[in-house]
Parts: sequence; C-alpha cells; structure tokens
Amino acid sequence: MAKSKTKAPARTPKIKTFNLHWGSGIVEEEAVIETQYHKPSIQLLKFTDGEAKGRYEVRFCYYDHHGRFQRSPMILDERDMTQMRDALTRTPKLQRLLAKLVQK
Repeated sequence: MAKSKTKAPARTPKIKTFNLHWGSGIVEEEAVIETQYHKPSIQLLKFTDGEAKGRYEVRFCYYDHHGRFQRSPMILDERDMTQMRDALTRTPKLQRLLAKLVQK
C-alpha cells in the first residue's frame, strides 16, 4: 500500500491592519528593509472604515528587530537608500504615490 503524503497548508501572508482617529484599514503594500538599528518601512494604507474610507495614505514608520511597531518617525540612513529603493520595486501602487512627491 502506497503512503500518502499530506501537504502542509499553504501559508497565507498575515494582513497588517491599522487604526487611526480618522479611520482604519489594511496595509495594502509595504516596503521594509532591515538595518543595523531597526526595520524602516514605507506603507500604503488603504482605509476600509471611518471618515477616510476609500482613501489611501502613505506612512513612514519602522519596526524594532523583534517586529514591534514603533510610534516614532522613520529615519533612513543615506547608505540604506538603495536597499529601500529595491524594496519599493515590489510595491507598484506605493511607488506611483511616492513619485508624486518628487515630480512636478
């Protein structure tokens, strides 16, 4: 009798959520890198509830090395810009919004 192999269930990525005074929703895209001191992140926030429902916002934040969200401003070292730019290549919507910051 042949042994049947059971497949491990497919891992679904954890959906990150947020809750702000003007609405809540999901982190639709995120560019995150790891540096010596922290994990800088640029997030595309999609509001699904509240006053801002249906809107998008960009959040610049960071995580500590244990994965805990930090409520301080993100600081990105000049030496890490290339790594963050590479991470942003996997976030097309976020890239388009950030381009509006530098295009005239």
